[in-house]
Parts: sequence; structure tokens; C-alpha cells
Amino acid sequence: MEHLPALIQDLAWILLVAAGVSLLFKWLKQPVVLGYIVAGFIAGPHFVYTPSVRDVGSIDIWAQIGVVILLFTLGLEFSFKKILKMGAAPVIAALTIIFCMMFLGTSVGHLFGWKSMDCIYLGGMLAMSSTTIIYKAFQDLGVLQKKFAGIVLSVLILEDILAIVLMVMLSTLAVSHNIEGEELIAGLLRLGFFLILWFVVGLYLIPIILRKNQKFLNSETLLIVSLALCFVMAVVAVESGFSAAFGAFVVGSILAETVEAERIERLVAPVKDLFGAIFFVSVGMLVDPEVLVEYAWPIVALTLTIIAGQAFFGTFGFVLAGQPLKEAMKCGFSMSQIGEFAFIIASLGMSLGVTSHYLYPIVVAVSVVTTFTTPYMLKASGPAYSWLCRVLPHGWVAWLERYTPGAVVQSHSGNWKKLISAMLRQVVVFTILSVTVIALSFRFLLPFTREILPHWWANALCGVVTLLCIAPFLRGVMARGRRSSLFQALWKESRYNRLPLVFTLIVRSVVVCMLIFYIIRFLVPFADPLLLLFTLLIVGGISLSRPLRRNSIRMEKVFMDNLHSRDMLARRDGKVQPGYAQRLLSKDLHLADFEIPEESIWGGRLLGDLKLGQRYEVNVVSIIRGTHYMNIPNGNDRIYPRDHIQVIGTDEQIERFSGALANTVIVEAELQDREMQLKQFLITEVSGFVGVKIKNSGIRDRYHCMIVGIETSDGMLEKPEAERVFRVGDIIWLVGEKEALSRLFVGKP
Repeated sequence: MEHLPALIQDLAWILLVAAGVSLLFKWLKQPVVLGYIVAGFIAGPHFVYTPSVRDVGSIDIWAQIGVVILLFTLGLEFSFKKILKMGAAPVIAALTIIFCMMFLGTSVGHLFGWKSMDCIYLGGMLAMSSTTIIYKAFQDLGVLQKKFAGIVLSVLILEDILAIVLMVMLSTLAVSHNIEGEELIAGLLRLGFFLILWFVVGLYLIPIILRKNQKFLNSETLLIVSLALCFVMAVVAVESGFSAAFGAFVVGSILAETVEAERIERLVAPVKDLFGAIFFVSVGMLVDPEVLVEYAWPIVALTLTIIAGQAFFGTFGFVLAGQPLKEAMKCGFSMSQIGEFAFIIASLGMSLGVTSHYLYPIVVAVSVVTTFTTPYMLKASGPAYSWLCRVLPHGWVAWLERYTPGAVVQSHSGNWKKLISAMLRQVVVFTILSVTVIALSFRFLLPFTREILPHWWANALCGVVTLLCIAPFLRGVMARGRRSSLFQALWKESRYNRLPLVFTLIVRSVVVCMLIFYIIRFLVPFADPLLLLFTLLIVGGISLSRPLRRNSIRMEKVFMDNLHSRDMLARRDGKVQPGYAQRLLSKDLHLADFEIPEESIWGGRLLGDLKLGQRYEVNVVSIIRGTHYMNIPNGNDRIYPRDHIQVIGTDEQIERFSGALANTVIVEAELQDREMQLKQFLITEVSGFVGVKIKNSGIRDRYHCMIVGIETSDGMLEKPEAERVFRVGDIIWLVGEKEALSRLFVGKP
């Protein structure tokens, strides 16, 4: 008898337990993520009353895939552009929470007498809340549409990015036992280089590829292409010294700017649910009762530290970021746990040999416990706010509710600020692209040419090819100089502006000279004044080349069009998001997105008939159907299954609307009742239809049935005509719902 591989048996057991426990938790109205962790403990090696997973290593690999896909889908929903639109508020909150929690975690470690390196790494672990766990908890609790959830997830994304910086610092500290400024700056520059490079390259190439192959991108192909991009970027990120999850998040944020983002998100959702479940099950499998007993006091202390610390410092950080006290407490309380980045930092410390063996199991146990408490902390924010309102002086509470520096409107930028910003953006982006091409050329092209040509001929060919490849980028560095409208406006505005303006041109030219001189100097490794003259000649040729200027402008236009493709599509239809939306974000009113379920009884109905504003006090501001936007719809517009609608209201109003929408789904029994059936109906003298024309019979209007054929008494099948008169012996072939046919047969409309 053939035996199944251990991995398949383990997977079958894990999914069976996860299915049973998740159904139980759904019945108990508890977050499913907690059920997955319980399922992991049951299926794990530490629960002796049930069979356990045999190949834990393979399950860990599947769990890592789950983290990658979860971060990929998170990037699809929360792009960099959305974060930038929120301004400095998420940055203020994230930095405040990270620094305060690092200090608190380090202090607690010292209280237990642990060595300094353990304490520092512990502080790093306690500073990072889990994006995947909080996102799943929000999803299970049905609060993703609330205003505070979007703010929290924006801060969590920034924490994930800052976690990379923190890991660079901790790695430097582990090697040199002090944080050296040069290595830290190098790590930050490497991170920025990676983000800008792939964001620019991805946004330039990926939308073009999707657009050129759109006719081939059915659901299956688009899913494969999306997952391929996800895992390729994960590999690239690992090879560049970052985590696979970080790479997946980057490519997800790139795809979020394309017109296919919503479709990709819908296609990836089942894959995300599967691997996400395996990830949380794998977390539960790490729970070891012996570790919980041996390190009970540290686990309890660290759990209380995270819960209390995140609740206090998280609230403080969000208040500083401009959130009212009530919203800030919801945000802070919801972040009171740690997750996957804590595991990554703990693994880093173990691999470098600078942390003690007990630190990893303690962090796992604390993560599991705080994951259990996350939904309850979220629910506790309301009572805690009410208690605080009773304890604090009324004036303090009123001041905290009004204190919103993050909502201060920024003044309009002057021409100088716009010019400097545009210049920096161009110089940084095109320089990074040029450096990447140079590095790839010297890494791959130069060795290849030296194998087939003499040394100097190979160097010359490599140099020419490299210069030709980066010439459009170098022209982009110098583009929009004297001929730009901002440049000319400042030049005419005052003669005192002219010297600084000339200086900006010099700076651009110096950057280009440095890049070209580096290529020539690398390939011709000896000093010669002619090299500098040759460099200046090349720079002059690039600056005067009209074709290069046109190419650089075209590339920049393509990039900007791709960046704003979704917004451009909405504008093309003449349907843009209401202008008041951003102003409402600073108040209790906010926008929320919903998808009309396929089985919803609202599908196909008019907004005027649904009366959503009267019943739930929300207003539908947009209907998104595929790539078509219908903003500010009226009562004559219909909504259909799988439409995305944007509604505006308070948290309470949107929550009430969300519950009503969920209750519109037709259950299986109702679906069976509404199936169309084909029946025969015999016209007799007592049927009431003898001598009546089809159009006057009311079969369609009163009984909602359709006549598809009439079989006469001699066996002929006639096509139903409106003027046809029913005769005794006619057999009518009818199509309709079961209930409608029953009413027709008994003669009751």
C-alpha cells in the first residue's frame, strides 16, 4: 500500500484541526486567528493527547510563504502613495512607539539581571507590533472599515520598514559591540536605495507589461503573474540583505498603483487565507508548556509590559500624531502585542550568537499570549476611555480631544520649494538608476567582453554600452533646467535668484560628471588630464542632445502616468473622489469601502429603493464597477453583485451599515426556492384563461412567470404571440420560480 509523504499527512491534519477549531471560534464569536493558534497547539508536538505534526521544518517553510503572501496583500491595500497622503502623522506615531517601547523593554530586561545584549535585543522585539496578526484580528472583528484601523495599519507598515533599519543597527551592534555611524548610515542608504530603485523600476515596467498583455490576462494568468512577481521580489530582497516579506510588501505596493490592483487582491485572497492559516497554526505549534512554567515570571512581566506599555505609549504617540484621545486609545490598545518581526529579531540574535538561548522561547510565548489578548484589548479601549474621562479633569479631556496638530493645514509651497523638491527628486531617482546600470554592467558585461575581446577593446566596448544605457538617465538629471517654468519664473522674479539658480545647474552637472568620470576612471585606471576633458565633452554632448532630452521626458511622463493610472482612469470617466473626503478624515466622518456580496438581495436594486441614507444614515458617494467609477450616484443608479461602493458616515453608522449588508446574503435554502423551473399548465374550462389573449392574461405581470411555448390539442408546439388566444386543451409551457408557479396553479397572484 502506497504511503503518503509526511508533509501531506501533516498538512491534512493541520487543516482538519484548523477547520474544526475555527468553526468553534466562529460559533463562539471569537477571532478566527485565535482559533488557528489553538489549532497549532493541538497539532503541535507539545500536546500529547492528539497526533502531532512530524515534519515541523516543512510546516515552517509553508508558514514563511504565508508571511510573504500576507505582506504582499497588505501592500496591495496600503500603498506608499496612501501613506504619503497621510503626511507626517504616521511617522510621528511610529517613532514615538518604537523608541519608548525599546527603552521600556531594555529596562525590564535589566531588572531580570539579563546581559546587556539580551536586553537590547529584547527592546527591539517588544517595539514591533505584528502587522499580520493585527490585520487578521481587525478582519475577524469586522473593524477594518473603521477610521482608526486605517491609521493603525499605516503605522504598522512604517514599523515594518523601520524594523529593517533596526535590524541593521542590531547587526552592527552585535559585530562591533557599538553602533558605528558609518555602518548605520550605509545601512540606511542601502535601504533607501532598494526602495527607490524597485519602486521606480517596478512602476515603470509592471504597468506597461500588464497593459501590453491585457488581452491574455484572464483570472488564472493574472494570479500566476502576480504571485510570480511576489516571490521574485522576495528573492531579490533576500539577496539584497533584507527579508522576503519586505520584498513582497514592496511589490504589493507597486501593484497597488495599477488598475488591476483590486482584481489581483480578489484573486490572491483564497491563497492568502490558506497560507495565512498555516502561518498562525505554526505560531501555535511553538507553544511549549514546559517553557511557560520555567520562565513564567518573565513571560508574565513581559506580557504586562507590552500590554500596558503599548496601551500608554501607543496612545501617547497617536495623540502626538494628531488623533483625538478616543481614537488614539483605540489605536494604542489595538497594538498591544508582538509577532513575526519579534521572531525575526530573535533569530538574528541567535544566528549571530549574541543572545541567550532562553530569549527565543520566551518571546514566542509572549507573542502567543499577547495575540490572544489583542481583540480583548481592542474591546477594552472604550471602557478605558470612559474611565479616563471620569478620572481626569474635564478640561484636560476636552483639550486632548481638540489637540490635533496632525490636522493643521500646511501653507502653500513657494516656487523655490517646488523647484528644489523637483530637482532633488530627479537627481536622486535618475542617479540611483544610473548607479544600478553601472553596477550591473561592471558585474556581468565587463567580464563577458573580456572573455571574447582583448583587454582594452573589452573595456572600451563596456564603457560605450554603459554610457549609452545611462545617457537618458544622465539627461534626466539635467532636465528641466533653464527651460522649466519654475526656473524662468524665479529668474524673472528677482536678480538675487539668478546666482542660486545657476548653482542648481552646476550641482546637476557635477553629479553627471562624477558618474561619467567614475566609469572612465574604472576602465582606464591611470591618471591623465585628458580623462577629465573627455568627461566634460561627454557631459556637453548629453546636455545638448535633443533626442536624449525627449527620451528622458518621455520616461518621466510614463512613470507619472503609471503612478496615477487609477486616478487618471477615474478622471477619464469624469468621476473623481469627492473633494471633501480628505477634510472629513480629521473629523468623525470618514469614507469606507464595501463589496456587494454575490448572493446579496441588494444586487440589481436601485439606490432610491434601498433608501440607505434613511435606514442607516450613510451616504453612497461612489460605485466602482470594474474600472468604471460612478461618483455621487443618484436614486436611479443600481448596485450589482461584486460592485465596490464607498459610503461616508461615522464609525457607528458604518458599523450598522456593514452588519446590514452582511445580513443581505441569501442562504442556501432561499437560493433553492428561487431557482427557475419549467412546468406545464393545462387550459381547462375552469382555469379562467379560455378566450383570453396572452398579453392580457397577467401571467408575466401578476404571476412573474414566462410562457415559452404552447402545445395545442393536436400536439403542435406554437411560439407564444401576444395576440394568441388561449383555447381549451392548450398546454402552456411556463418558466418561473417555484412559489410563483404555485400561485399561478391555484389562481392567486
